[in-house]
Amino acid sequence: MKYSFRSDYREIAHTQVLQALSAVGNAQFDGYGLDEFSIRAGEMVREKISAPSAGVHFVSGGTLANLTVISSALRPYEAVIAPESGHIFMHETGAIEATGHKVCTAKGENGKLCADDIESIVSFHSDEHMVKPRIVYISQSTETGNVYTKAELTGISECCRKNNLYLFLDGARLGAAVNSPACDLTYADIAALTDVFYIGGTKNGALFGEAIVICADELKENFRYHMKQKGALLAKGAAISVQFDAILRDGLYDELACHANRMAFKMAEGIEKAGYGFLFPVETNLIVPVLPCEALSGLRKLYGFYDWEIFEDTAAVRFVTSWATPESKVDEFLFDLAGLL
Repeated sequence: MKYSFRSDYREIAHTQVLQALSAVGNAQFDGYGLDEFSIRAGEMVREKISAPSAGVHFVSGGTLANLTVISSALRPYEAVIAPESGHIFMHETGAIEATGHKVCTAKGENGKLCADDIESIVSFHSDEHMVKPRIVYISQSTETGNVYTKAELTGISECCRKNNLYLFLDGARLGAAVNSPACDLTYADIAALTDVFYIGGTKNGALFGEAIVICADELKENFRYHMKQKGALLAKGAAISVQFDAILRDGLYDELACHANRMAFKMAEGIEKAGYGFLFPVETNLIVPVLPCEALSGLRKLYGFYDWEIFEDTAAVRFVTSWATPESKVDEFLFDLAGLL
């Protein structure tokens, strides 16, 4: 195989992250996220999102962030609202349900919920014989690579507040989303419009790790107890915060996300010039073109990617570029694709 476009976490970590970890060496530090690195990285996060009173907690991965946040916010009879394509519903092996909470889904469009979707689910769950929706889960960017605009997120936020719902935003690819030309939201906007979200490191240059940001005061209390119970409170928590210290310095986080987007846009432009379209609008580093099955058969021998949906003579497939994707690999891919077409 020449190169894999299966995901944006296939490279270990950016050089500056590895150098930062190496520089710590055998230095001693306090455990469980109480070390100097975690304190400093937390302040860097708060400064980036313009939210000085936000609670910041570092965990090892996205699924752990999702189940810890959602289960900590809910009473035993309460449920979470999510799009059908949402990661917590499709790709986390029932992690949320395993905590005792139902996931109520709406179809959505391009991986996005709207206020009407939420209102419909809330009104349907009308009494104590059903679960009670209490938190809304969305992702930025979505599972289809698309982004919420400020108007869309504001509408959802207002709907949640009207219905006494928490709003939780999965930010596994938040860097790519915020740096998308289709997105007019800033990190500060997201902090102002949500109750809790996280900044993804695993898919944007870190070895592993996500930064959970809690904006709602009522969700901050005793959150570390929930982390400990769910296995999210690492003894060597500094191993995550050192990485965030590195990727949040000097604009590196956004620089890496911009690179991932540029590589996807270049790939999409080449596919479009060849006369082929996309299942969803191209907005971030995840694209889903529709290509001839015959060409894809040859392409699979050269590159890694995921099948999305099979049609009669064509198929939608998913390509993801990363913070580390060399432009030469995109050029090579487009050359090989042209030959197969």
